[in-house]
Amino acid sequence: MNTDEPFSPLIGLSRHRIQTDGNGITTLVAFHGCPLHCRYCLNPQCHGNPNNYIWHTPHSLYQEVKKDELYFLATKGGITFGGGEPLLQAKFIHQFRKICGTRWRITVETSLHVPSSHIETIVEDIDEYIIDIKDMNPVVYRKYTQCDNRLIIDNLSLLHAHGKAKDCLIRTPLITGFNSVNHIVSSQRQLRHMGFYRFDTFKYIQL
Repeated sequence: MNTDEPFSPLIGLSRHRIQTDGNGITTLVAFHGCPLHCRYCLNPQCHGNPNNYIWHTPHSLYQEVKKDELYFLATKGGITFGGGEPLLQAKFIHQFRKICGTRWRITVETSLHVPSSHIETIVEDIDEYIIDIKDMNPVVYRKYTQCDNRLIIDNLSLLHAHGKAKDCLIRTPLITGFNSVNHIVSSQRQLRHMGFYRFDTFKYIQL
């Protein structure tokens, strides 16, 4: 193993996903670790002990997922990095892109709640950003995530400055007990003012 490579734990790897995590047939690679503590967290294991999970380098992950290259090329699909928060592993993703080349699509499902330097590291490597902003209202955001949303707003501005608005699908969910349809309308208005126009609106289902 190259000791210079990032070495990161994965909480899951799911193959043959069809248009659920970006274009075409994809493999979802879910990283451990997340800065948020969302009230309805879908993957609470991302906050567990990282030693409980399989660790990979970019090269070892490539060896694991390349078996589906024909599916990726035939459907214009590829790898979707999720989590947890995949952009905490920006260096890993950047090196993975160097290994897999440009023929696979790389998508990230992200909250953008990471230092802006992480965005700068991978901004040219990513074909699509699926961004779950929760809500643009800072009070709603803090109540739901226990964090401030200033960082995600700064990172949205950074992506726009790099000409990436067309590559961003922004999720504006209805979260029972935390926001309303009016909040969603307000969030989308603010996002349009920032130059974004692709939205995915849905309702969180409590299990």
